[in-house]
Amino acid sequence: MWDEVPDPVPGEGEVLVEVAAGAVNRADLLQRQGFYDPPPGASPYPGLECSGRIAEVGPGVSGWAVGDEVCALLAGGGYAEKVAVPAGQLLPVPKSVSLTQAAALPEVVCTVWSNVFMVAHLRPGETLLVHGGSSGIGTMAIQLAKAVGAKVAVTAGTQDKLDRCAELGADILINYREQDFVDEVKKATDGAGADVILDNMGAKYLDPNVRALAVNGRLAIIGMQGGVKGELNIGALLAKRGAITATSLRARPLTEKAAIVAAVREHVWPLLEAGHVRPVVDREIPMPDAAEAHRVVGESGHVGKVLLVTP
Repeated sequence: MWDEVPDPVPGEGEVLVEVAAGAVNRADLLQRQGFYDPPPGASPYPGLECSGRIAEVGPGVSGWAVGDEVCALLAGGGYAEKVAVPAGQLLPVPKSVSLTQAAALPEVVCTVWSNVFMVAHLRPGETLLVHGGSSGIGTMAIQLAKAVGAKVAVTAGTQDKLDRCAELGADILINYREQDFVDEVKKATDGAGADVILDNMGAKYLDPNVRALAVNGRLAIIGMQGGVKGELNIGALLAKRGAITATSLRARPLTEKAAIVAAVREHVWPLLEAGHVRPVVDREIPMPDAAEAHRVVGESGHVGKVLLVTP
């Protein structure tokens, strides 16, 4: 429901952004269903990323000015015409990307870069397995991994989605409805397995993910679409000398978010500016019709991001 509410007021170290567009993430659907409350002090409204123009600069902020075109990582509040954002979570809109489509970048780029590169340390020549390759996270992970010289395997549920992943550079295409991803990854890597796995499924894929890991492999869990409790074969993990991490962005301290955003600006923004990496947008929907956008994302027929555009 689109309604009138008071404008947010930027506090110390914050700016007020006039929102051009926001993006829908699965966390928004969970929040709507009562399963993912905002962290203390965050806006009660959904929306974990946006793009727009700075309308006001709060006290203690330097390096940004009224009128600057930005995109931003949020703890909430993106489903609105205005949102207050900590300055450390702002990014300039890349030259190769429109103001609207820049809303598709902050959450996915920060998630992929922090997990695949800052934590799992994907290196050139290694193999990355991305579950949900046609998602917003997946489409960005494919591009960034290819940009650093890695080999990319993806899972998806339809041939059309796999074809879209191939267009972005994916090397190994696995239809999880028809194929065993463990077998397919090992077959494509001469039995070695994946060096890094980016997993949005959680419990359901825990055991097969460990089996799909290469020796010294790293499993990065970023979602729970397949449940929250799984059984871990410690022996298999020990034999692989493997590592498992699980992270989320929303509740991290501001300093950690700012460090991730700074790393993204340093390492990813040049790739976007040069056109080597791009946001993948499935469709744009008017923000007052957010319920329709949630239906689209919930049905999982989209490829890339679904954007909400302000009136």
